[in-house]
Amino acid sequence: MTDQPVRLDVADGVATITLNRPDAMNSLDVATKVALGDAVTRVAEDEAVRCVVLTGSGRAFCVGQDLKEHIGILESGSSDELFRTVPDHYNPIVTALMTMPKPVVAAVNGVAAGAGASLAFACDLRLLAESAGFNLAFTGVALSCDTGSSWTLPRLVGRAKALELLYFPRTLSAEESLDLGLATQVVPSADLERETAALATRLAAGPTVAFGAVRRSVTYSASHDFESSVAFEGEMMALTGATRDHAQGVKAFVAKEKPVYEGR
Repeated sequence: MTDQPVRLDVADGVATITLNRPDAMNSLDVATKVALGDAVTRVAEDEAVRCVVLTGSGRAFCVGQDLKEHIGILESGSSDELFRTVPDHYNPIVTALMTMPKPVVAAVNGVAAGAGASLAFACDLRLLAESAGFNLAFTGVALSCDTGSSWTLPRLVGRAKALELLYFPRTLSAEESLDLGLATQVVPSADLERETAALATRLAAGPTVAFGAVRRSVTYSASHDFESSVAFEGEMMALTGATRDHAQGVKAFVAKEKPVYEGR
């Protein structure tokens, strides 16, 4: 439904989640956070979905927290409601994005600020329109960072650069984001949808269990020592080695044919 704050479209193994508050630059009020959490959880659990795309409608990807709603909560004096949104909304959403066993792509169509930037950083790949950019806006309103950016940002740009971007928020252009490693690819704005569809289609046709295992291995190794990490790699190798896709991939390789993967 086009009047909903979040749209979910599933076709040919690709789930596209679209933040749909263009007049508010896709800022995140409570209703949008609840709808986004429901959509992310649904596609994470849907075995028919083999790739997920997160994007925004209109001229913004997502500018983060809806500050108009936030001001109302501040003025109401409801401190419990104010501080529940991180554990109740942002943390579950970004955790589902980071841990689902399938590739996740951010199609950044415009500015991504605050939690909006953090959501994009939680995705595996980030395609940016030339007009898009990132802004780590948190300290600009005297807040700490959230939605996983304390974990994802240093791993993308390094600790020192992450602190600089968080201490002194500014809008990073698409080209600077590419140079820093925040963007995977920058494309003309008119080509973003086509380029995203091509990438998502390629991922959805790939060995989904293997992609998920690689995601899990890379995330695991970021917070474990070498011995634990290679042991976890062994578990993921056993998991993927038992899939039908692996058997098909080996057979196709020997026959010098292109494999057709089923995602299982």
